[in-house]
Amino acid sequence: MKFRSLLWVLVSMILMGSNSNPKKPKLNVLFIVADDLNCDIGAYGNTKAITPNIDKLSERGVLFGNAHNQYPWCAPSRASFMTGMYADQTKIKSLRVYLRQAIPDVVTLGQKFRQENYHSVRVGKIFHYHNPRDIGTAGHDDNYSWDQTVNPYGRDKIEEYKINTLKPKSYGGTLSWLAADGKDEEQTDGIGATETIKFLDRFAKSGEHFFLAFGLYRPHTPYVAPKKYYDLHETNEMEIPVSSDSYLKTLPKPAAVSIREKKAQNNLKEGLARTIKEAYYATNSFVDAQVGRVLDKLKASGLDKNTIVVFTSDHGYHLGEHGHWQKRTLFENATRVPLIVSGPGINKNEKIMDAPVELVDIYPTLMEILEMDTPEFVSGKSFAPLLKDSNARVRASALTELGVNTGGKSKVQGYSIKTDRYRFTQWGEDGTMGYELYDHKHDKAELQNLADNNNYYRIKDSLKTVIKHRISSARVKPMGLGRQFENAKEWFEPKTIHSQPKNN
Repeated sequence: MKFRSLLWVLVSMILMGSNSNPKKPKLNVLFIVADDLNCDIGAYGNTKAITPNIDKLSERGVLFGNAHNQYPWCAPSRASFMTGMYADQTKIKSLRVYLRQAIPDVVTLGQKFRQENYHSVRVGKIFHYHNPRDIGTAGHDDNYSWDQTVNPYGRDKIEEYKINTLKPKSYGGTLSWLAADGKDEEQTDGIGATETIKFLDRFAKSGEHFFLAFGLYRPHTPYVAPKKYYDLHETNEMEIPVSSDSYLKTLPKPAAVSIREKKAQNNLKEGLARTIKEAYYATNSFVDAQVGRVLDKLKASGLDKNTIVVFTSDHGYHLGEHGHWQKRTLFENATRVPLIVSGPGINKNEKIMDAPVELVDIYPTLMEILEMDTPEFVSGKSFAPLLKDSNARVRASALTELGVNTGGKSKVQGYSIKTDRYRFTQWGEDGTMGYELYDHKHDKAELQNLADNNNYYRIKDSLKTVIKHRISSARVKPMGLGRQFENAKEWFEPKTIHSQPKNN
């Protein structure tokens, strides 16, 4: 009897112990990626931006003010953050390359969630699409990443012939814009938001665990948004930075070439430049509204209580800074991205403006938050500690790379690091094509190249050592990656014929 009583006590204690420390419920992930969105957002201090929903998201979580992409161009950046590797490791540095051409054995972020028995869904653009040409198709997507996909196709695509552009019949690579007729829900991103909402409804009812990626096509040019978003902004209030050709002489040749790459967009008249910038801001506000619709549904469904939300963009964007429009530079305007993370266990209304983080860090961060094993090949570093402690640090610098065609047989590779204070850029192997150094304490606009300033020679020497190490590390083939192919050829693409509806 005494033995039985003792045995019962032991069993009870074990049961009580297990019940008092129940297993944590699985968390879901809502991954929202805008296309070509810079930090012209209210939460980032831009007083002319009207982005109330993204601003509210920042109040619910942690905003990173020193987050950077790894290659300021759509396809390389997206391949990078979806694998947690640098462009020198993915071997994708051009647009028309499918991920598996270069690294066929990689386990992408979406694929990892599939392996963990999550429902992995893509709505819209996550991997590369030619925008707007590929709207409605799968673009250069990776079908191994998803259980299910939706390719929205809206009025903006159907009425493409109405778009204003600097170059006839060119919309994706040229500044173009349209104050559109109709409702939000008729636009491609409005349809994308509606489809994302449907998935949230489904998951709320079924209890399925999910990785739901909502990729918007805007504010990528053409800047198409319903007229009401244009009405929110005043053209004359748009400020356009001034840049002279004499400024180019202070830069290494590849840097100067990068900010004069688009000939049709150089030296825009002030009135036209203001019109275009207003169109970009209007499209930002439209994007914000679609993000708001999705976040409202997340909360209304109750899924916000066990869902991590990550909001970001593939790269930054110039709006006349350095005399340049769009992306593909190694200045702050192109490398810096918005990054906001919210959800259970994450600090609220926290802004971390100085700590460098990278988009490749998203993959391992989600793995740590969800207590999953990070694949061995992932080169990013988890910034999960910063989500609970704003004083924590995981990096001393953020690395970005870009290839620039200066007229030779091959592109000049540039690498840039951003610390909490300095930006240091190296052009050519070991700096053979020059350096740039900017002190953000005195020059946030990065207009004064201090690389040859004697007062900064110690800083320059120190940063040369840092960037050399960062480049070397980013070029190492990661363990566990599998096959890796150099020089994967871009897919041939036949010429697109643009047609307009016939007049009756």
